[in-house]
Amino acid sequence: MRVLYLLNISNPDRLSADSGWIFADLLAPALVDAGASVTVAAPAPVGDGRCGFYLTGVPRTKYRARFSSDLDDLVELVGEERPDVVVANQIEEAPAIRTALLESGSDALLAGYCHYLPFSFSDGGGLLLDPALDDAGLGRPVLLAFAAGLAACDRVLVHSGTAASWVSAAAARMTVDLGDKLRVVPAPRDERLVRDPALVKPASSPCAIGVYNHRLYAHYGTEQFVDLARRLAVSGSVRLRVMDLFGSRRAERTGLDDSPERMRDQLAALPHVQVVSDRGDRMRYKNLLAGARFGIAPFRPGCPWSMSVIDCQSMGLPVIAPRLGWFDEHIDTDLCFTTHAEALDLAERLVLDDEFHAVHAKRAHASTADLTSSRVAARYLEALS
Repeated sequence: MRVLYLLNISNPDRLSADSGWIFADLLAPALVDAGASVTVAAPAPVGDGRCGFYLTGVPRTKYRARFSSDLDDLVELVGEERPDVVVANQIEEAPAIRTALLESGSDALLAGYCHYLPFSFSDGGGLLLDPALDDAGLGRPVLLAFAAGLAACDRVLVHSGTAASWVSAAAARMTVDLGDKLRVVPAPRDERLVRDPALVKPASSPCAIGVYNHRLYAHYGTEQFVDLARRLAVSGSVRLRVMDLFGSRRAERTGLDDSPERMRDQLAALPHVQVVSDRGDRMRYKNLLAGARFGIAPFRPGCPWSMSVIDCQSMGLPVIAPRLGWFDEHIDTDLCFTTHAEALDLAERLVLDDEFHAVHAKRAHASTADLTSSRVAARYLEALS
């Protein structure tokens, strides 16, 4: 099987902060190991030299990534690669890719991976536009482009059962018939970030570290996390380690949304909060996680999956999470909370109760056991067959 993997990278200056690139970097070699031929078309190559590479430009903004496909380049690329399967990691590009396949006379299967959902649902079931993609009223055009991408694909891949439910519901409301296109294929864990908690000496501390390793966008619910951080700081039993994943971002990106910088400054000003950077070094990132007692999930209503949560769990860190979206599906129910008071109680129990911590460290690690790159690659190829 010849796979052409089309990947938009929004963080070319800090690849370690780009979950789409990390996903491809972990998955592509495993696909090759399974017998596929893989070419990645992206602004940066994956690390395995066995994968082909076609250099593409970096979209200046998240909107250009969705609305500025170059059909001439796509037709040329399809003609050169002659793929059996084309994977569109930016699903809004699928209609343009389908057009390129048509013009090239290619019968390749077109699979769209719903890496990011531009919508969420209210408690009452109302479809909500993603505020991060609604500048100048562009939220609805983005949503319609997403629906057009679903319609153009032969396969629609999603991360989780929660994502499958949401995508199916959104498609139905926009009169897109998914038929039997939909497949659940989770992202692989990073084997460099795997640590068996049974081999870690338990060490409760009167001031242990809780780690928050998520993007600091406002639409990730970061303001709610800032409020929780203030409460934890008052409790005195937990210190927080907040990851600054982006570093310095391009002006085109900060001009549209400067919330990561604002949230970072607010957090850095709080007592008992340490804002740190992994500097793009995966091993430094591992060490920063290894020094923590537990992780905290983001307050993001439309979250269909989180690589940062999986990172913590594969390291044997229990993760506490709001009862939202995929977290309610994936996180142990004993670690989910509804109020900040409940979150504080859980954090303090994970710090002070070694037995409770050990049980949930083991469960967290076990929850990632099926996410090895080889197993995910097998599911991926099965979904594409």
